[in-house]
Amino acid sequence: MPPEEEHHVVVHLDKLLADRGMTLTELADRVGVTIVNLSILKNGRARAIRFSTLSAVCRELGCQPGDLLGYDS
Repeated sequence: MPPEEEHHVVVHLDKLLADRGMTLTELADRVGVTIVNLSILKNGRARAIRFSTLSAVCRELGCQPGDLLGYDS
């Protein structure tokens, strides 16, 4: 199995949560995913995200996918 390729995708979940005064636990409850999975996403260690999860996060945070994810070359 080849080593994992470095990626440059950054996740702005911390900032969005802080801007909305929401905790990761509250978001996890609203979205219906585990806090562990959201924590993995928040820390940039996620290898994938389902569109349904991305849609639910954006719905609850009132944001667009581009507000949540960025690219840092």
